[in-house]
Amino acid sequence: MSHNVILVLLDGLNYHVAHHAMGHLHAYVEADRAALYRLKCELPSLSRPLYECILTGVAPIDSGIVHNQVSRLSNQLSVFHYARQAGLRTAAAAYHWVSELYNRSPFEPVRDRHTEAPELPIQHGLFYYADHYPDSHLLTDAEYLRRRHAPNFLLVHPMNIDDAGHRHGLDSSHYRNAARSADVLLADYLPQWLAEGYQVLVTADHGMNNDRSHNGLLPEEREVPLFVFGDAFSLDPAAQPLQTELCGTLCELLGAAHDKPLCRELLK
Repeated sequence: MSHNVILVLLDGLNYHVAHHAMGHLHAYVEADRAALYRLKCELPSLSRPLYECILTGVAPIDSGIVHNQVSRLSNQLSVFHYARQAGLRTAAAAYHWVSELYNRSPFEPVRDRHTEAPELPIQHGLFYYADHYPDSHLLTDAEYLRRRHAPNFLLVHPMNIDDAGHRHGLDSSHYRNAARSADVLLADYLPQWLAEGYQVLVTADHGMNNDRSHNGLLPEEREVPLFVFGDAFSLDPAAQPLQTELCGTLCELLGAAHDKPLCRELLK
């Protein structure tokens, strides 16, 4: 199989909030045109280690990206690398740590915020470096990249849900409303992406707790959603995908050769 793929990584989105607060995404699930799965994130439940886990299929204790202050290029092969090896185009609208993992480290805003570099794993990038950078702007950045460069793989990575959680905690209207806002924003783009044949996955790196943080084993910190949309997915309710299987599953959808674990039950 060979498909164009969009991965939406909603930073800090807890599974239960995703389950009750995201009406547009759930409309597809109720219409049997999408599926929602519950993932347990790897440990530690921190952002940079889990970006690496999702995008390389390697758990933090094996990748060496064990906390957010480990600032260096990844020494693993990511979905961006595999896509490039297959001759595919890559793009990302994402937090600057993604650029530091796969393109250049340390991140230099003047050089790296707007990336046009055919030789790098992420060829086309719009990278931000403030946690309150509006999700509305980030989705516009992503759609600009999609329309201008027609990437075969596009990462879309907003931060406002996580930012609201750190400011106000899991059990707050601010956090829940940030999730609702992300759902409304995605409603402006998801129908067109699907109409143009993209396979779309919406997930999160980790959840959030009432201490306005995350790093531990609490279910609210570790349980995250995985929505899948597109005709390449089986929508099998019995599938049990793992976070470490996302990279391989993405590569399989792209038709890019890889050596990563994947969840075959997710795919037709």
